Amino acid sequence: MNNGASILVVDDEERVRTLLSRLLTEEGYQVDAVASGEEALRAAEEGSYEVVLTDLMMPGMSGIELLVQLRRLNSETEVILLTAHGTVDSAVEAMRKGAFHYLSKPFKLDEVRVYVQKAVEESRNQRELLGLRREVRQRFEFSNIIGKSKPMMEVFDLIRRVARSNSTVLIQGKSGTGKELVAKAIHYNSPRSSQPFIAINCSAITETLLESELFGHMKGSFTGAVSSKKGLFEEAQSGTIFLDEIGEISAALQVKLLRVLQDHEIRRVGGNQSIKVDVRVITATNRDLAEAVRQKEFRDDFYYRLNVVTIHLPTLKDRPEDIPLLAQHFLAKYAKAAGTGVSQISKDAMRALMRYSWPGNIRELENVIERAITLGAEGEIQPEDLPDVLRREEGEITLDAIPVEMSMQEVEKAHIERVLKHTGGQVSQAARMLGIDRRTIYRKMQAYNIRRD
Repeated sequence: MNNGASILVVDDEERVRTLLSRLLTEEGYQVDAVASGEEALRAAEEGSYEVVLTDLMMPGMSGIELLVQLRRLNSETEVILLTAHGTVDSAVEAMRKGAFHYLSKPFKLDEVRVYVQKAVEESRNQRELLGLRREVRQRFEFSNIIGKSKPMMEVFDLIRRVARSNSTVLIQGKSGTGKELVAKAIHYNSPRSSQPFIAINCSAITETLLESELFGHMKGSFTGAVSSKKGLFEEAQSGTIFLDEIGEISAALQVKLLRVLQDHEIRRVGGNQSIKVDVRVITATNRDLAEAVRQKEFRDDFYYRLNVVTIHLPTLKDRPEDIPLLAQHFLAKYAKAAGTGVSQISKDAMRALMRYSWPGNIRELENVIERAITLGAEGEIQPEDLPDVLRREEGEITLDAIPVEMSMQEVEKAHIERVLKHTGGQVSQAARMLGIDRRTIYRKMQAYNIRRD
C-alpha cells in the first residue's frame, strides 16, 4: 500500500526513535532514524525522504529550524512535528513555515499512521505536479518551436523578450502557422508559468455562449443556467488566457473585453458584482486587424489595447528552409507513436514537400506526414506516400493557367472546390487551409452552390 515510501525519524530520545521506527517499518515504510537536526540534514542531503517526523525541542538545531532547511532542500518533503511542549504559538509558526501537521506527545499510534500516510500521498502529489510542470516547460521551450530561418529567429527573440513582461500580446498569422504554440511558449517561459494557461477559440461558439464562457454566469440568468458558473477569466486567475480568432468577436463583446483590459475586473452574466482578475491576455487572429479598423469592422480602441506587442508569424511558404526540419520532426513523432521503422524522407519526396505552397501551413505539413505513416510508408517516405496535390509536377494551377475571362467569383469557387476535394470534404480543415473561419466557408459554399463531395 505504501510502496516503500522513505521516512526519516528525528528525535533525541532513543525510546521515541525506536517506537516510531518499529511502527512505521511494520506499515511497510523504509525508515531511517537519527538523534539530531544536524544529522537529519546530512541524511536528507545524501538521500531523499518523502516524510520527516521530527521533535520540536532538541539540543542544537530545533525542529522548526530543521523544517525550514528541509523545505529549502526539497520542497516535496513533508514534515510532521512532534512535541511535548505543544503551544498554539509554536503550532501556528510550524504550519506557517510549511509543516504538514503538528502532533503533541504523548501521541496516539493510530494518529501517527493516519498522518504519515496522508503526508506520503501529499509528497507524491507534489512530486507528480512538479514533474508535470517540468514536462510542460520542456514541451514549450523555444527549442521545441521548430525553425532556423531568419523570420523564425526574429519570432524567437520577440518571444524571449515579451515573456518576461505582463504586456498584452497580439499574435498575427495565417491558420496553421502555430499561433497557440507561440502563446504557450510565452506563458510557460514567464513568471506565470506555474499558473493556468486557458485557451478558447472565439469563432467556434455563438456570441451569447462566448460571453458566458469568458465571464461566467449567475444561476437563472438565462434559460438553462441551472447553477452559477465561473468563467474562463476566473479559471485563469494569476495565469494567462489565450483568445484565438479575436478578430471574429462582435463589437458588443469587444467593449466588454476592453473594460476587462482597462479595469482588470469582470462581471458574470446576470450578476451585478465586479470580480477582480489578475490575468495576462494573449490574443491571436488570421485577419489584418489594422485593415479591419480602417474598414470600421473592428473597434480602434480595443485594437490599440490588444496591440501592445504584436508577433507576426510567417507562413511556411515564407520559411522554406524550415520544411525539412519540420518534416523530420513530425516523422519522428508519428513513427514512434505508430511503432514503425520509417526513419527518413526520400530525396524525391522531400523535393515534392519543398515545391508545394502549403496553404494550410505547418498544420497541413503535419497532416501529410501523419497520413504517410498511417497509410503504411516503409523504410522512408516516397513520393507515392504523399497526397496527389503534392506529387503533381505538371498541370499545377498557376496564374498563367487561369483563363482571363474567369471572374473573381469563378476563381474563388474553383479554388474552394479544389481545397474541399483535397480535404475529402472536411470543412474545418478546408477553412484552416484557406485562412478563413468555418462560418465564412459555409456562407461561400451556399452562395456558390458547392457540395462537400
